[in-house]
Amino acid sequence: MVYYLWRRKKKGRSQYEELLSTTPSVPACSAPVILVSQGSWAMPSEIPFTLPPRFTSQNHGDPKNEEEEIEEEEEIKMEARRDILAHRGSLSVRRWYPVGTVLAGLYSVPPLNEVVAPPPGMATRLCFSVEYRHSSEQLMVSLLRLGNLPPLFHGNVTLVEIRLLPDDRRPRQAKARGTGPDPEFNDCFVFQVSGVPQSTLSVCVLSVKQDGKRHAVGRVLFPLEGELGQAGRVLWRDLETEENTQCSELGDVQISLSYSPSQQRLSVLVLRARGLQLLTDAGVCVQVSLQIHTQVVKMKRSCVAKSENDPYFDHRMTFKLRSQHLDEACLRFELQQPNDVRSELPALLGVLVLGPFMYARGPQLQHWMDMVNTPQVPVQLWHGLGRAA
Repeated sequence: MVYYLWRRKKKGRSQYEELLSTTPSVPACSAPVILVSQGSWAMPSEIPFTLPPRFTSQNHGDPKNEEEEIEEEEEIKMEARRDILAHRGSLSVRRWYPVGTVLAGLYSVPPLNEVVAPPPGMATRLCFSVEYRHSSEQLMVSLLRLGNLPPLFHGNVTLVEIRLLPDDRRPRQAKARGTGPDPEFNDCFVFQVSGVPQSTLSVCVLSVKQDGKRHAVGRVLFPLEGELGQAGRVLWRDLETEENTQCSELGDVQISLSYSPSQQRLSVLVLRARGLQLLTDAGVCVQVSLQIHTQVVKMKRSCVAKSENDPYFDHRMTFKLRSQHLDEACLRFELQQPNDVRSELPALLGVLVLGPFMYARGPQLQHWMDMVNTPQVPVQLWHGLGRAA
């Protein structure tokens, strides 16, 4: 009878058995999963995950082989520690096992010369980007790199001075991270301006020798008004240099300016001219007028040079000018040919105006600002002549 009941009970047992979960259970005392490194562009399928060591549940109902189970548990722990040392992952649960590893290749940054390769040509170019953020009223200027730097400057340190004309009196500097024909910068500058700026971004590239002497490589003048539609794009601009500057239609004149705040004196040196369209053989002279607003304060005239297309003057003039008038004054240059008849006015060959933002733009404005920002230092530059208004 007992045997019969035992057989009946065995047949009535359910045929379904509970399967052990293949997912290891995390101990309650373990630290939470902490994400050490993450990237919004990395897909989970790109991160290789390793299988953690298997944790076996202890059978408390069978106390026969406790010593063997203890030895087996210690062996599993040692294997897990060795596995952690071999696979250091970005996700970890305390010290038990790694959840995954990070591939270094996924986070490698391609070289800058591959991302922003210069356009074809041999001209020296500057690579940068400009962006205006209306919410914070900030102008973001990113300097990236130079391209096709002349061989003369390959071994020197390359500096960049950046200003936002006409407001900035002191330039902000950036130093290239390396030498050679294509030095890189990777610097960002923030200008706090309200509203869409109607200024000009000035970037002057300098080459510094080992003895500390600086040589101007060239400059880029980027008017912001009407150009901010290209925000966020990588821009390439050719550097304006004296070597590749072509003569204007009416010719060019070379001027040197310097200002002494202590003596309140403005010094003007008219060096030479080139490419002039002469009307007579009477020679050429330069008339320089110092104006404050519309009033002519002082007028001076150089000596008459020989009648040549490229006359040489080397004539120095000085004007008394107070520091508070530097933003209100300007210099007007007129290249003239004297008339044989004294009663008649001289023939006008071209006009040039150097001054602050009220009177000038582009290189003419930059020349004046360089003079103001570097007191007692002569600033020399070529300028194209224009027609009289």
